[in-house]
Amino acid sequence: MPIIKSISGIRGTVGGEPGNNLTPVEIIKFSQAFGSFIRQEKDLTKPLIILGRDSRVSGKMISDLISGSLVSQGIDVIDLDQAATPTVAMAVISEKADGAIVITASHNPQGWNALKFLDSQGEFLSAEAGEKILSLAEKEFNLYVLEGELGSYFLNNNLEDSHVNQIAGLALVDKETISKRDFKIVIDGINSIGAKAIPHTLEILGVKKQIIINDSLDGRFSHNPEPLAENLSEIMSLVKREKADMGIVVDPDVDRLAFIDEKGDVFGEEYTLVAIADYVLANFSVLDKSYPGKYQKATVSNLSSSRALRDISLKNGAIYEAAAVGEVNVVKKMKDIKAVIGGEGNGGIIYPALHYGRDAMVGVALFLSALALSGKKVSELRAELPTYFMVKDKLALSPELKIDLIIERLKTDYANENITDIDGLKIDWEDSWLHLRVSNTEPIIRIYAEAKTEIEAKAKVEEIKAKILADIK
Repeated sequence: MPIIKSISGIRGTVGGEPGNNLTPVEIIKFSQAFGSFIRQEKDLTKPLIILGRDSRVSGKMISDLISGSLVSQGIDVIDLDQAATPTVAMAVISEKADGAIVITASHNPQGWNALKFLDSQGEFLSAEAGEKILSLAEKEFNLYVLEGELGSYFLNNNLEDSHVNQIAGLALVDKETISKRDFKIVIDGINSIGAKAIPHTLEILGVKKQIIINDSLDGRFSHNPEPLAENLSEIMSLVKREKADMGIVVDPDVDRLAFIDEKGDVFGEEYTLVAIADYVLANFSVLDKSYPGKYQKATVSNLSSSRALRDISLKNGAIYEAAAVGEVNVVKKMKDIKAVIGGEGNGGIIYPALHYGRDAMVGVALFLSALALSGKKVSELRAELPTYFMVKDKLALSPELKIDLIIERLKTDYANENITDIDGLKIDWEDSWLHLRVSNTEPIIRIYAEAKTEIEAKAKVEEIKAKILADIK
């Protein structure tokens, strides 16, 4: 499988032929390029880089290659071993590091892995910085220091404590009320780091009744790791059988979050951000007292996220703006308008009062605070939110699919509609929309549509697919 290089990192299937897969050759090449980039950008003689990984089988092998490569460049490394991506980001801040490499392919299936690069703020690199790293990776490396100048390697797998404690101390996280509600919660750890990070978060919030499934950290995923309804039958059944208050599902590196209600039905990952944003916006004055003038009543999501966030933003008297898909794009837009909360409709919550990165752990704390204070059940909370139906489809990329030409032709076809082309092509109608774009993480074209009915959303997807396929015949 060809390596995918994008704002979401360097990813591919592990092993095989160098140049076409994520092999030791690529791992060393790109990690050294990142180390060289950090040294050049900050003019440092001894940078410090944080390293962390999810529980994928290949993670330890990749981590060893990276740490050895960085140390050989005279770079100090703090290795968190298995850690959630947001915990790695928080460690960059707390340890005053110069950057980080996270080893995770997020929602991609078994056999994939990736290198994700963070800057000294614990945030994903900009597109410009990413291009510099790609350029450096193609050059011949000769920067290997002498023995006396080697970097140092430190193993520290206790920094999750600092992360969860900071979450518990946030102004809008109500530990006392959460504890009093005495929730019974089922967690699906998918046999990755979420099996440790989410129970730890719940414990600090005072949730004593926890049922954890797929709780191994061996990285052998119990089901397809994308937290979609078709992959979650086990936890859906268990929540109902155990008469639990809810279920919590995360992806392998704990930056995406989905819920199951007390009936065993999916809450909808698109609605994770919507529900949490509704709570944050309704309590904006409390947050503003802690950070006067730092944020404004505004939200951001990407172009492929549900219109429900716009609706609840307007309901709460807030501004809503959309960004191109990709965490770095959402973060940039959030900073531009000083948004108090944002994220992506795939269950990614970005809460800048903690840090600018998708974080399922803080998402859990905020959602439980909203639920506990409301006195309602999860299904009742969901019923209060705007209802849309989203259909997600895809087409495999192939030489025949000249996507740029296809988009230009589609612009002509839909010239009378409201069109946005900052990321593929998005077409907006009064009560629906459709978004067509090349994925940052897989060799596919993603096609998303949302409407007031599932039939209408499906019809829009089928219409655009027919136009694309007709164009290549």
